[in-house]
Amino acid sequence: MAEKTHTPFVHLHTHTHYSLLDGLSKPAELVKLAKEFDMKAIAITDHGAMYGAIDFYQACKKSDIKPIIGIEAYVANRTRFDKEAGIDNKRYHLTLLAENMQGYKNLIKLTTAANLEGYYYKPRVDKDLLRMYSEGVIALSGCFGGELARALRSRDHDRAVLI
Repeated sequence: MAEKTHTPFVHLHTHTHYSLLDGLSKPAELVKLAKEFDMKAIAITDHGAMYGAIDFYQACKKSDIKPIIGIEAYVANRTRFDKEAGIDNKRYHLTLLAENMQGYKNLIKLTTAANLEGYYYKPRVDKDLLRMYSEGVIALSGCFGGELARALRSRDHDRAVLI
């Protein structure tokens, strides 16, 4: 009988219980399951928060799994300073991953600014902040709640090209 092989797979968009009302797993349990499935790496991308990053990192290192630290940021519809009901409570999701230590530090800066300057229903960043703290950060466009996905769902191809 032929030996079973599998294609390596890495989750790059994973929520823990720190994503309030959206994730249930604790970082250590998430890593344990990844180890059971022989995953070599896994990402944590909680909504608007990095509270679980250190626990996740330590659990990954203990299990010989590469930790990928990230966040699913809320991107303001306009700017992080705009707070008009019915307009600015709508936001886009954008998954951001730290490529290196500079990226990790920039995720911390983005998260901090989102909470201190951009908080309106949720901690929000804007494109100015993303440009300012982009070094070492990888952005993923695949989230269904992202700006690109929404433009494509509404068949606004011109806007999708500009994003």
